[in-house]
Amino acid sequence: MIREILEIDESKCDGCGQCIPSCAEGALYLEGGKVRLKDDALCDGLGACLGECPKGALKVTRREAPAFDEAAVKAHAAHPRPALTVAPSPAELGCPGARPRTLAPVSEPRPAARPRLSIVTEAPPPLVPEGGSKLGQWPVQIHLVSPDAPYLRGADVLVAADCVPFAYARFHDDFLAGRRVLVGCPKLDDLSAYAAKLAETFRRAQPRSVTVVKMEVPCCNGIAAAVRQALALSGHAAPLEVATVGIAGSVVSRVS
Repeated sequence: MIREILEIDESKCDGCGQCIPSCAEGALYLEGGKVRLKDDALCDGLGACLGECPKGALKVTRREAPAFDEAAVKAHAAHPRPALTVAPSPAELGCPGARPRTLAPVSEPRPAARPRLSIVTEAPPPLVPEGGSKLGQWPVQIHLVSPDAPYLRGADVLVAADCVPFAYARFHDDFLAGRRVLVGCPKLDDLSAYAAKLAETFRRAQPRSVTVVKMEVPCCNGIAAAVRQALALSGHAAPLEVATVGIAGSVVSRVS
């Protein structure tokens, strides 16, 4: 039959995933950095998701499609989610460098003033950022952190694109302090693997809150989309905030 149905312009879609939660039928999902329609029969063609796309990649069109199937929507919603397949972390495979560790944030006192001239040459004090490191765990990469890491349980979790600490000078103080961090690159890595790993992590750890900090470049939107998808897959409702850092080094937006 010819009917109204959603059309996604992949050339405009940047994979931000903002439209996915607005589809009550659960017809949208993220794959390969693009939003896709799971099944034509799950789309009612009313376009409730249209206003959520900042790129104008969504529109309702008329074409040949099966009729909207409300029973299929209910079955889809009621169907238990398949178990997520998550590759074992290097720590689980015995890599000592990826062993979960809780760290005490470093706060180095400034060295006492010394005379300008000294007969004995002393080693310089360790170099740490002013205010100290706020890193509270090791490892930090999404692929390396175990979903069962004890430091994640009930924690405030920060998911950071890996370019952010280089662009934003106050990353430790403004974002990392008091949070457990998971780091990744949405452009170079597989976003579907991120979504699966994060979903399993959120399901097991039940974090108190999740904060995403990403760069303003379009290719970085995928990390926020992966986190949104992961929260939906995990079934865990945690407050989510997404912060965006500009390449000039300032926070350009924070959205809860």
